[in-house]
Amino acid sequence: MSRAAKEFQTWYFEEPEFFDGPPVLRIETDEACNVSVVTPLVPKGLNDAETNETLKALLARLLSRIQPKRLIAWYYTPMALRFTHELEPDGCVYDNMDELSAFVGAPGDIADWERRLLDKCDVVYVGGRSLYEAKRNRHPNIHVYPSSVDVAHFRVARTMRDAPEDQALIPHPRMGFFGVIDERMDLDIVAGVAALRPQWQLVMVGPTAKIDPSRLPLAPNIHWLGCKSYESLPRYLAGWDVGFMPFALNEATRFISPTKTPEFLAAGVPLVSTPIADVVEPYGKAGLVEIARTAEQFVERAEYLLRRPKGPWLRMVDAHLSGMSWDSTWAGMAGHLNSISHRGMEARRV
Repeated sequence: MSRAAKEFQTWYFEEPEFFDGPPVLRIETDEACNVSVVTPLVPKGLNDAETNETLKALLARLLSRIQPKRLIAWYYTPMALRFTHELEPDGCVYDNMDELSAFVGAPGDIADWERRLLDKCDVVYVGGRSLYEAKRNRHPNIHVYPSSVDVAHFRVARTMRDAPEDQALIPHPRMGFFGVIDERMDLDIVAGVAALRPQWQLVMVGPTAKIDPSRLPLAPNIHWLGCKSYESLPRYLAGWDVGFMPFALNEATRFISPTKTPEFLAAGVPLVSTPIADVVEPYGKAGLVEIARTAEQFVERAEYLLRRPKGPWLRMVDAHLSGMSWDSTWAGMAGHLNSISHRGMEARRV
């Protein structure tokens, strides 16, 4: 979005927050990247239909205020169509990062709304090769854009020595994970690795969502550090000896393309992952990431990485990441937008 905002006026319409009061928009603009985050504040106690009518009215209020000469509607979820289906933008994008219907708690009608969105939109971007293969025949203008990486942001972890306070006293060797801790994590693998190697320290960074926190395995060598800011992540990765991606193999992970994979690599942290399709290809097959299915295999692969010299691996990593910048991803996306001549992609606003 920050790169789009260099060319377009960009408004990010958030999910609603419910409060005691009349409907209103809270607008916060990040001056550094020129993206305006619009949060609709909706009265408590409304049913779904009333909430969607309120969101539709608030969006109309925003559009009346900014009066765009051309409008591009960029969807991250088909459920937003519930209050925007009457909107007639000059261009419509569906940015499909995950198979949302497979997630715990997904709305029962999300597949129906996705079909409607695919009929409405002009171009579809998908976040990984496996998701592309699953949906390539559902739209005539669909393109795959796997996760990119801000190499400069994460690369500083290779030379950082300033340890975060809550990690500084944790002994080595450390295996680290960062990201949302939810139904996509195989907690049995976490517990298994901790039990097999009690001298190793498992550092788990990220918020818990959609699972009961009481389910998290507890052990003296498992450290649940909670949510951290994006800016602080390199400081944590700088202190990890091995990266750890114990994703469960289930419907929620069938099509994921974890953004953290190239971020681990940019930080110079050797990585072991379960065989997620978009990790195996290309990272596993290229020798950039080790693949394991069980706790025993994770231990075996991690021990190999702790022994292996990092120099040759880092050279392969840097060569691979050289073509994966967010700048190049946005350039490709913008090119597809500009090619939709019949929708007026000379638009000046998003």
